[in-house]
Amino acid sequence: MELIMTVEIPTTPSPPPSPPMAGENGHSHGTTANGDSNGTTNGSSNGHSNGSTNGTNGANGSTKRKRIVVVGLGMVAVAFIEKILKHDAETKRYEIVVIGEEAHVAYNRVGLTSFFEHRRIEDLYLNPTEWARYTSHPDTLHHTLSTRVTAISPATKTIHTSAGADVAYDILVLATGSDAVVPTATPGHDAAGVFVYRNLDDLTNLISYSASVAGTTGCVVGGGLLGLEAAKAMLDLQQYGAVKLIDKNPWVLSRQLDADAGALVVEKISELGVEVLRNHRIAKINTDGENKVVGVTFTDGTELECSSICFAIGIRPRDELAGAAGIATAPRGGFIIDKRCETSVADVYAVGECASWENQTFGLIAPGVEMADVLAFNLCRAPTGTDAKSFRRPDLSTKLKLLGVNVASFGDFFADRDGPRELPEAYDGDRRAGGQAIKALSYKDPFEAVYKKYLFTADGKYLLGGMIIGDTADYIKLVGMAKSKRPLEVPPSRFILGAKRDGEEDNPDDLPDDTQVCSCHNVSKGDISRVVKDGSCKSLGEVKSCTKAGTGCAGCIPLIQTIFNAEMKAMGAEVKNHICTHFEYSRVDLFNIISIKKLTTLEAVMAECGRRPDALGCELCKPVLASIFASLYNQHVMAPPMHGLQETNDKFLANIQRNGTFSVVPRIAGGEITPDKLIVIGQVAKQYGLYCKITGGQRIDMFGARKADLVDIWTKLVDAGMESGHAYAKSLRTIKSCVGTNWCRFGIQDSVGLAIELEERYKSIRSPHKLKSGVSGCVRECAEAQNKDFGLVATDKGYNIYVGGNGGSKPRHAEILIKDCPLPDVIPTLDRYLMFYIRTADKLQRTARWMEALPGGIKYLREVILDDRLGIAAELEAQMEALVGTYYCEWTEVVRDPARRAQFQQFANSAERVDGVELITERSQTRPSNWPTEPARVDFRGTAWTQLSWQPILKASTFESQTSAAVKRGDTQLAVFKVRGAYYSTQQMCPHKRAFILSDGMIGDNDAGDMWVSCPFHKRNFELNGKAPGSCKNDDELNVASFEAEERADGWVYLKLPPVAELDAVLGTSKWKVAAEETTAVPTEVAVKGRRARKPSASPERREIAAPSVAEAVAVGGCGSNVKGLDW
Repeated sequence: MELIMTVEIPTTPSPPPSPPMAGENGHSHGTTANGDSNGTTNGSSNGHSNGSTNGTNGANGSTKRKRIVVVGLGMVAVAFIEKILKHDAETKRYEIVVIGEEAHVAYNRVGLTSFFEHRRIEDLYLNPTEWARYTSHPDTLHHTLSTRVTAISPATKTIHTSAGADVAYDILVLATGSDAVVPTATPGHDAAGVFVYRNLDDLTNLISYSASVAGTTGCVVGGGLLGLEAAKAMLDLQQYGAVKLIDKNPWVLSRQLDADAGALVVEKISELGVEVLRNHRIAKINTDGENKVVGVTFTDGTELECSSICFAIGIRPRDELAGAAGIATAPRGGFIIDKRCETSVADVYAVGECASWENQTFGLIAPGVEMADVLAFNLCRAPTGTDAKSFRRPDLSTKLKLLGVNVASFGDFFADRDGPRELPEAYDGDRRAGGQAIKALSYKDPFEAVYKKYLFTADGKYLLGGMIIGDTADYIKLVGMAKSKRPLEVPPSRFILGAKRDGEEDNPDDLPDDTQVCSCHNVSKGDISRVVKDGSCKSLGEVKSCTKAGTGCAGCIPLIQTIFNAEMKAMGAEVKNHICTHFEYSRVDLFNIISIKKLTTLEAVMAECGRRPDALGCELCKPVLASIFASLYNQHVMAPPMHGLQETNDKFLANIQRNGTFSVVPRIAGGEITPDKLIVIGQVAKQYGLYCKITGGQRIDMFGARKADLVDIWTKLVDAGMESGHAYAKSLRTIKSCVGTNWCRFGIQDSVGLAIELEERYKSIRSPHKLKSGVSGCVRECAEAQNKDFGLVATDKGYNIYVGGNGGSKPRHAEILIKDCPLPDVIPTLDRYLMFYIRTADKLQRTARWMEALPGGIKYLREVILDDRLGIAAELEAQMEALVGTYYCEWTEVVRDPARRAQFQQFANSAERVDGVELITERSQTRPSNWPTEPARVDFRGTAWTQLSWQPILKASTFESQTSAAVKRGDTQLAVFKVRGAYYSTQQMCPHKRAFILSDGMIGDNDAGDMWVSCPFHKRNFELNGKAPGSCKNDDELNVASFEAEERADGWVYLKLPPVAELDAVLGTSKWKVAAEETTAVPTEVAVKGRRARKPSASPERREIAAPSVAEAVAVGGCGSNVKGLDW
């Protein structure tokens, strides 16, 4: 989603300031954002002018508002803006103008890696949609994007922008952030294939380039926090044949961990497939004749072949505005600030990574948010300096999950190496510089990959800091203890040996209110408790929105949930986990009700336990019920009672892609396939022009199948002996295997045979979320079984069974359920585990999250599955056995059923086939053009048609086996829905991504009887009836045209439509089809590195869409290599 400029900035310089007025102690100035000068003075206490801007009166009706100009629109800038808006809500002392260099509003850089999974920038925005457009405060907050501030003029209190505009300020806040360091002294640093890992542009460049070098080696240089994140990003792309991490230090995370802890992290990430090259420095980047990366040469003369290099060796504060403005900077970079975050120039402040405090800059978000808090408080609550806050030494405690490994450091974690930064005042021991003030307590468990090192004062009475690998459950408590500097109530050994026992739950009552829960946004337990107790927040989402807790790295969300639940329970309020507004039950509750009462339809469930017996349901509850029905009864998903409950993927037994086509994925059990079947797959792909890709699950995906071709494609595959791979379903996807004893000289068990047996057993079993598995024939673990929902690793006595792991944006290492499980016991054990998960997991909950939420964790699961603590083991096995016995191939049933075959026609009233996205050729295969850069911001709903007349469009019998259909009239595609005997019709195109898809959406309703259709792609909900048919319930920018519809006695459904030519002029497919030349092309070479704005495309829009009004930005290069001390 691109956002448009919302404040006009002039393109001509402003007039000079007026001379001082007699009797005033300040300088007169007041250039406004629209270029007008008002010359009003303020006479501030420090003798500097705080010139008036827009003349808006404050709370007292006479004082004019001061303008705060914020340069930069990152996480710290938004934190500052939010705090100003909060503190200044009543007095209205300030207006805010914020200028951002990127084309996006503030997004979560801490969660940048998750972009590889969803590829949706909206999911990274720090604020809700309306806030993200910065329209929630129209009189106070103005913003512009893709605009760079080029200079500051302190004498006139004006900034100058790349758009040629001058903007006056009373208070200037610099939040310019930092750039990634590129070693410009290294030959080859500017080659194609060299990247940094800093912002969205860097990610999109890496995504594009990786596809062109698939199967090669990708390297990350730098073993710090950002380096490990970049390595995970390369792994998540699933394009590189190998990923290697190059670090100049003896161990990774050398700034956070000691040698023992760092070595353990190296061991863990090596197990996950990333080779770590320690004590290596790059002397030269090797390139070919086209200046593309082909490898590196190290300082010792050795070489390494690779195609891509991502540098994560540090950051440099962006302080280039300082020189001409006379702002003092630190020797290592950054605007020098005092304890109130003010620079050497009056009324100019700096916060975040660009600020240098006591010759230190901070690359973590938490210190930046703390600076923002200090500055906002002082400007609003303590403008005269009374009771002002001061920025003090920040807490650099960090807890992250890097490449699936939990890593944390807290407090003064290098106090034993560097000496304590500060000792508690009450400590009466040795304080001499060379004295023994520190003692360390260490614990290392090589079997569970856990390392703990806690640092105490010599008398053992005070915890100063420490570091943890693996088991970070006590992190929040430990941070609070280290910060409080209070005497400990238990001996140091209790922190390790007396930690929480298996089965115990966290008790938030043990935490004092000043315990910092969210380090990213400096939110304490008391802050969370307060908003719950006063009724401000009644859900976890509201707590996150109100306090910002959990909106950074998200690692604190489990504790936030625990605190929220405890406070709600203490107030006597019920903590609800209902699946949606239609049910006052969780998924687990509904599963049990449906199972016990043998309910088999939506109508029966609504009548039995719905809030309204006649409700239609919605896009939230229908898929949940469909999954439960399938897990219990395994009816065909296209059977009439089931079909209307299915998401689009299940509805058409294929994953829908972004151009409205589908993927075809036959099952290849255990990754084993015959040459004959490979040939058939190739023939089918060639005949229907399908894009082919080998997946990480050892099977072949074919993309780009038109819905109307799916049946013919699957007929050929079924005739060749293949079955559905269920890639579209929340069910078992694949069981990956190595070759085991069949071929491998190290194999000790038949991993392929067991993988095939298990995949054949559990194929098609529907569950709360998708399931992935792996079977490795030896401890070398080539099938990566330990990051799967369930995985098996062969031993000489049987198999070690691991459960509850997954990759993705929140990876989790699986936990061992049983060691050396004999082969005959493998299937009964897995039957119990899987059925217990199906019965007790929440909606859309992967096994990893289920395990984390399971009271008692792995110990409790072992008791249930292995020891039969609940006495349900036999029942679980019998239930799974019955479900396995109902198996049938869903696609085989479809190709043999003429009625179901007919449902795959693109249009119910025509045999035509129309594409909505232009295809392009890339690496000898076709793929759809990229998403359009802008939604269709057209008032389709308000179109004034010249005339409307009833037209017969399709036979009513179409709806005997389906509830919706797409139809074609002229060049226009329309969607027709039948709900409770009544008909509704809208345009087929969802304007969000201009996808012709609405007829495949789910119908929902609310208590008022309003109905909507939910777009299958991004869940934009368009109303079908009520006061505003066609309006979007969750995106005010979008709407669709709607038309009256009715069934008549002749058996036809009629729509009230305008003339064809008029309809096509507004909604025609050729008008809105996404063309290659209008979409954003992702470059394959990197010409710019660092956090710099790109020049927006100058090509005109082909469509009648509001183009973003952005200024031309200036692209500049990265930093030099003379930056000291920035290697991570």
